[in-house]
Amino acid sequence: MFANCADPSGLEGLSWLLCYLSTGKHLMFYASFLVVLVLIVITAPVALIFGFGGALAARSTFLPLRVLGKTYTSMIRGVPDIVFFLFVPVALDQGFEYLRHKIKCPDWTEPVRQGNDFVVCAAAKLPLSTSPQWWHELYGFTLAVLTFSVVFGAFASNVIYGAMQAVPRAQLETAAAYGMSSRQVNRRILIPQMWTYALPGLSNLWMILIKATPLLFLLGVADIVYWARELGATKSSIYAYPHGDWRVWYFLVLLAFYLGLTSVSEKLLSRLTTRLSRGQATMAGETMRKADA
Repeated sequence: MFANCADPSGLEGLSWLLCYLSTGKHLMFYASFLVVLVLIVITAPVALIFGFGGALAARSTFLPLRVLGKTYTSMIRGVPDIVFFLFVPVALDQGFEYLRHKIKCPDWTEPVRQGNDFVVCAAAKLPLSTSPQWWHELYGFTLAVLTFSVVFGAFASNVIYGAMQAVPRAQLETAAAYGMSSRQVNRRILIPQMWTYALPGLSNLWMILIKATPLLFLLGVADIVYWARELGATKSSIYAYPHGDWRVWYFLVLLAFYLGLTSVSEKLLSRLTTRLSRGQATMAGETMRKADA
């Protein structure tokens, strides 16, 4: 990165360290922290949408929709997460390619399933072999977001469903007695009230989501754990910057990063809980009323 870093063999001390920490791989290591943050910021609302839809489906009076909602929640909660992290990206990738195959290659006569191989025409591949590298990385990141969203959406669905059940039924019945329709009751009474009950469970899911981001390497995304292991491993003299096993130092950086992220999250979630609990018929709300009295 710097002009004096052209010949690492002639460097020593602080100059060597600064040049070492500014290599191309280290820049990708620094960028991977941003990848993790972007993943969390995008996945959280998308998973919340999945969860909200699953909870509403589980409460539906329409039997097929109710079965679908409960099946979605139960199936993912009953299977180890790592299985879905391995299955969902493959299923999504093949599903997208199959749809493109049907649209772009309607004259294809060979079967798509050929033994253990999944074969589609070249035009249906995602991404195309001629696509730039950034497109390959963006596609892999998108599959990662969808995978995290599907998995954590199921857990969010269970939390939101329980929160909806916790809203006092008398309030819903009173709203209906005043002439509100079912949609109005849900929109004006049920949904605003249930967030107070859902927030503790959703806060835990947020923390779990943060701690689950190292699973990105399973989805083919070069995350911070991948780069820490790669850069910290012993480098012999064939490398420009030879060094011993420094993985412990790199993983200490990751430890500080995750501790800092969870600490900030706890403070923000605590303030949000206090704000939502004000004036609510919950234990937190009752404690606040007694404190103000």
